[in-house]
Amino acid sequence: MKNVGEAPQEELATGERSTRNRVVRSVLDHGPSTVSDLAQRLGLTQAAVRRHLDALAADGIVEARERRVYGARTRGRPAKVFALTDCGRDAFDQSYDELAVDALRWIGEREGGDEAIAAFARARIAAQAGSYREAVAAAAPEERAQALARALTADGYAATARSAPHPQQGEQLCQHHCPVAHAAERFPQLCEAETEFFAELLGTHVQRLATIAHGDGVCTTFIPKSSTASRASGASPPPKSPEPSKPPRTSGTKPEKSSPHIHNATASASTAGRNPA
Repeated sequence: MKNVGEAPQEELATGERSTRNRVVRSVLDHGPSTVSDLAQRLGLTQAAVRRHLDALAADGIVEARERRVYGARTRGRPAKVFALTDCGRDAFDQSYDELAVDALRWIGEREGGDEAIAAFARARIAAQAGSYREAVAAAAPEERAQALARALTADGYAATARSAPHPQQGEQLCQHHCPVAHAAERFPQLCEAETEFFAELLGTHVQRLATIAHGDGVCTTFIPKSSTASRASGASPPPKSPEPSKPPRTSGTKPEKSSPHIHNATASASTAGRNPA
């Protein structure tokens, strides 16, 4: 039962977030600020401002710096100011997506159309391939999809790998986030280059079933069960077909000459049932 006059926990949390957002916005609008500056602008106590700044610093949104002094430095330590980190700036509207789209459009118009964009997409994947190759190479064959998912998650793709639904024999690699979805929506070469890389990395043909760029909720790639994984799980490789046996020769003796009639009959028997070359 709530006490009279006590705000619900959700409302308290919402109020905290609202005030914290005001602190961040003030630093964005006015640049690096002292606790005193923020308290005056926002109508808060300095103790309250410090509490919010401590929480924002713990989240990596702001960082403390020494105020830059221009001209003669006065006695005493300069006042500490709080500035936004790169992470803090990313919380506000950015134009990176539009910049990427404009750059890709320029490449297509000036450097050779779709082929130039595809070449850029492959070069971009190749530049980032090192960590993925290391992760997959260190994993057992049957665990490579899981290793790739973990490496993708480290790069912000929120990826998972799981068994594909029956009757498919293989796994599904699911990327629940795509940092370049806006650009890939207009330039599918980005998705195609990624799919090609997955196939090369895993050593098997893969099939892209869905993409966030096309409006699906998740990027899904089907990875068929490879023969390498089958052997690793204990299955024996398929038997080799036996080589045709050669007739034995007796050492020290010469082959007897056969009559033309016998030779022709033998040749006919050996070629029976075969198509002519």
